[in-house]
Amino acid sequence: MGIAMTQGIYRIGIVGATSLAGKELADELQESLLAASEVVLLDEDEEATGQMTAAGDEPTFIQRIESSSFNKMDFVFFTGEAAGTKKFWQQARRSGASLVDLTYELDGEKDVLVRAPFLETGVADGAPDLKTPAVVSAHPAAVMLALVARRLQAKLAVKSLAATLMEPASEHGRAAMDELHQQTVNLLSFHSVPREQYDAQVSFNLLPALGESAKIDLAVVGKRIRDHYAVLSAGVLPKLALKVVQAPVFHGYAASVLVELERSATIEQVEAALSGDGIDVVDGESDPPSNVSAAGQNNVMVQVSPEDDAAGSTRFWLWLAADNLKLGAVNAIACALELRRLRPSGKVQ
Repeated sequence: MGIAMTQGIYRIGIVGATSLAGKELADELQESLLAASEVVLLDEDEEATGQMTAAGDEPTFIQRIESSSFNKMDFVFFTGEAAGTKKFWQQARRSGASLVDLTYELDGEKDVLVRAPFLETGVADGAPDLKTPAVVSAHPAAVMLALVARRLQAKLAVKSLAATLMEPASEHGRAAMDELHQQTVNLLSFHSVPREQYDAQVSFNLLPALGESAKIDLAVVGKRIRDHYAVLSAGVLPKLALKVVQAPVFHGYAASVLVELERSATIEQVEAALSGDGIDVVDGESDPPSNVSAAGQNNVMVQVSPEDDAAGSTRFWLWLAADNLKLGAVNAIACALELRRLRPSGKVQ
């Protein structure tokens, strides 16, 4: 979505720069209104320190986090492990930087807001008067579902919304991705599968819950999405009924959503209501969107079908697909642009 703000030169830190979310954010910054800024890549991992990588097309080195790392920072994005956010966020805050948390560690901290400026047509004029130096970038699945619900609600009164969300491995970092890959390789060669991350066989499988010793808790994921959706709904959207399913895919969200409207509508009316910034409506004659076709796309892809063959209906199936890392990065940058109102000029002169 377009954001009507002028470019500025800022000093930006990405904590957890070697993570999947960190690398996606670094790339996305180069295409954003913050592209002229100085980006510093930070990580706790000693093996990563000193490695050359790229932020967009620019080569750069990953720096180890030290006591002086946040000096003169304008914005700090936390993208790695939640433990790293917990360890360093107060230090970054004392430096005077505005913070954007993609790890959800700050969710629930006093005066820290959950934000999704991606849902708005712009943040220059319509942004709230933020009184906080830190925000949590809303969960990308909550952003995806709230965007669809808000777009429909604006023209067609929505009675209920129920979604089954297919969770990709990349949403839980490189270790989860690697384990899914190794499980697939081992199963094809008739070997036992590693279970450190999932405590279950995820490859070639669909699971509504993982093992007791799993490092990923789908119940926690589901609650976070529902909570963030509730914040983003601002009391005007129907409560979200949600089931999160771990899918054997590496990247990208797919979701099956049943929407019930207050009054009967045609499929053309539903498609027209959904159309606009942030959503690509795929007509019923085309191939359905998928996590593969959504890869690298900023927008949420949606295909609509009625529950029955009647000319008009109150119940419609929506098939959604979105790039989880891309959507998360775009929304996080929108959060920073929103926080920029607190600092009209950067520290890099």
